[in-house]
Amino acid sequence: MKLRSTTPASTSFTQRAFIAVAIIVMALAVPIQFGGQAQADDYDARIKALEQDIARYDAEAAELAEQADSLSREVSRLNNEKATIQAQVDISQAKFNQLTADIEANEQKIADNKDALGTIIADLYVDDNVSTIEMLASSQSIGDFINKQEYRSVSRDQLTDTIAEIKELKAELEKQKVDVENVLRDQENQRNQLAAKEAEQRDLLSKTQGSEENYRRLSSESTAQKEQLQREQQAAIERALAAAGGGAGQVSAGDPNKGGYPAYLANSNYYNPLVDPWGMYSRQCVSYTAWKVHQKNGYMPYWGGRGNANQWPGNARAAGITVSTVPRAQSVGVIMSGTYGHTVWVESINSNGTINISQYNYYNAGGSGWGHYSEMYNVSPGAYDYYIYF
Repeated sequence: MKLRSTTPASTSFTQRAFIAVAIIVMALAVPIQFGGQAQADDYDARIKALEQDIARYDAEAAELAEQADSLSREVSRLNNEKATIQAQVDISQAKFNQLTADIEANEQKIADNKDALGTIIADLYVDDNVSTIEMLASSQSIGDFINKQEYRSVSRDQLTDTIAEIKELKAELEKQKVDVENVLRDQENQRNQLAAKEAEQRDLLSKTQGSEENYRRLSSESTAQKEQLQREQQAAIERALAAAGGGAGQVSAGDPNKGGYPAYLANSNYYNPLVDPWGMYSRQCVSYTAWKVHQKNGYMPYWGGRGNANQWPGNARAAGITVSTVPRAQSVGVIMSGTYGHTVWVESINSNGTINISQYNYYNAGGSGWGHYSEMYNVSPGAYDYYIYF
């Protein structure tokens, strides 16, 4: 027998059980706050304002695209792109700051709960050493004994549930922190892209020396070179399809919703494109496949400045993303040949091993010229050098 009075133990247990249940019920009744509502609202307002800035920059870019080509317009276009990228950098930082504050607040909340519940748990542990016979002997009635047993059970269950809920919330926030660390890596790429745009602008001003005539000559040369590279790239894509056997399969304009590609990007000016959220130019093959990855996973790495299609496999390997030569539905197929390469989205795999794909910027497919959405069916999987499993 334990050398302790059963009556004091009974009274102590009953009182502490009431206290434990009351504390737990109060904890469950009050929602756990992350960083304070006012602070969260501040971050949300900041992010919303930056998103509105980007929308305004997109509208300004559309207006610039309608203006006659000139040095002034080109400088304005580069300034607009720089402002868009800077806003993307600022959004990433605001999201990181918000999550960091939330995690710190939640960790403090967990510590406070541990302190508050620790004493109760310790006391309940002591009372758990009271045997059923001792508890029965100390009870004034059978009803009193049953109440004590129920308090024990409720206390254990509520404590377990509360701690499990807190741990689950902390795990979720830690996961979000990893996500935001990805965003910070993207932010570094965004800064590099911003620096590249600034260098491009300096180079433009250096070459033109403020002369409209010099700019028109430079613009004409650049346009001719770009068109030549596009023709060569299209030829490289067609050779890859032909070499794989079966050619391009059936080509179709396909989905009138263009695979869900956002309207503001799909309707942008092909020759004066927008910078999409992943650093690609709108209506290019890589912009479309970046969108499909984001649509599938909710996240696409920012590869602006190193986003040519034939750079994607290297980018993916560096990011720990699987690159294979075997097609898989909802993967990105990559043709490496040509100056830029070409990416497509693998929609499905047929029973005979051929694949069905959707894409942007395959010449004269889905519309006249460049920059249109199209689909191809029964394409040989060997046409694509790699498949990236995002």
